[in-house]
Amino acid sequence: MANTLTDLIPDLYNALDVVSRELVGFVPAVSSDMTFERAAVGQTVRSPVAPASTATNIAPAVTPPDDGDQTIGNVNMTITKARRVPVRWNGEQSLGLNNGGPGRSSIMVGQFSQAMRTLANEVEADLAALHISASRAYGAATTTPFGTAGDFSDAANVLKILKDNGNASDAQLIIDTTAGAKLLGLQSRYDIAGDTTMQNQGVIVNKAGLMLRESAAVNTSTAGTASSATTNNAGYAVGATEITLAAVGTGTLVAGDVITFAGDTNKYVVETGVGAVSGGVITIAKPGLRVAMSAATKAIVVIAAAARNMAFCRSAIALATRAPALPEEGDSASDRQIITDPRSGLSFEVSMYKQYRQVQYEVALAWGVKAVKPEHIALLLG
Repeated sequence: MANTLTDLIPDLYNALDVVSRELVGFVPAVSSDMTFERAAVGQTVRSPVAPASTATNIAPAVTPPDDGDQTIGNVNMTITKARRVPVRWNGEQSLGLNNGGPGRSSIMVGQFSQAMRTLANEVEADLAALHISASRAYGAATTTPFGTAGDFSDAANVLKILKDNGNASDAQLIIDTTAGAKLLGLQSRYDIAGDTTMQNQGVIVNKAGLMLRESAAVNTSTAGTASSATTNNAGYAVGATEITLAAVGTGTLVAGDVITFAGDTNKYVVETGVGAVSGGVITIAKPGLRVAMSAATKAIVVIAAAARNMAFCRSAIALATRAPALPEEGDSASDRQIITDPRSGLSFEVSMYKQYRQVQYEVALAWGVKAVKPEHIALLLG
C-alpha cells in the first residue's frame, strides 16, 4: 500500500537520532520494564524483581546440591499517563513544499524529533520528581557541587549514603547542567580525569563509583515554611521514621523537604509532611534516623530550596512503558509502527490517520514510574 508509515521509517529514525542524544539522564539510568504490550491509564503492571542471593559452603559430593530455586518477586506499578503528540499535513502543504521547496521530508524529521523529545522529556521529568522519595541528602543549598578542581568528594559522600544504607551496586548520579558545567570545566583536565573523554566528547563518565549523567529535568524544590519547629520530648531510636512534633512553631513541612535535627548532622528527607508543624507527625524516608534522639525536644532546621541532584542504585527506581490502549476492534488508523531508541530504551508508537485530503501522524507513549527502594536513593544538593 502506498503512503504507509514504512516510507517514513528513515525520517523517524533520523528524528530518533536527535532525541537519543538529548539530556535525558534519568531514563537510561533506572530499572526499566519497556514492552510493546498495550496498557491503559490506571492499569497495574508488574515488573519482575530478582531476590537477593544466598551463599552456601562448598561440600564435595557425587552430585551438586539440590538447590538454587528462587521466588521471583515483582513490583506493582500503575500506568499513570498516556500522552500523544500530533503532526498533521494536508495536500496543499505537501505539494507546495515538494515542488521547488525544501521538501516535506526534511521538515517532518524536525517535527517527529520534537514530538519524541516532548514525550521523552515528560518521562524524564516524572523520574526527576521522585526526589521526594530519597532517604537522605548531602551538600549545601545554593552551592554547586564539584566546585574544586580534582575534588570528587561530593560524589563520594553521596555514594557513602547509599553504602551506609546497604546498597551501592550499579549506582547512578544524575546532576543538573549547572553541576555538569562545573564537572566538565574543573574536572576534565587530563591530569585530573585520567583521560580525555570528557574533553573530547563532552560526556559524563564513571567517577567515585557512580555513573554520572546530566539531565535538564533535575528539580529545584520549594522548601516548606516551617519555623521554630521541634520534635516532642519522647526520644527516638535509630531507624525511627515517624517523628511527632511539639505543639510549637509555625508553617509547613512538605514531602521532599530536607531537614536536620539538633545534635544530628544527617540531612533527612521528609516523606510525609504536615500542613501545620505544631503538634503534627512527620515521616522521614527509610532507613530512618541514623542517630538516636534523646528524650528531649530537638530543633528542626529546614534546608533552603536547592537543586535535587539524585544518586541511586538502578534497582531503586522503576520505569514501565507501554503502547497506549486501543479498543478490541481497533481504531481508524491506517498504519502503525513501534520505533525504539536503543540508548534510552523508550519505544514510541507512531500511527497514521488518513483524513479528507490530509493526514495526521501521532507519536504516543504510556508510562508509569515508582521509587521502589527509598533507602537506595540519595540527594546531592546544589
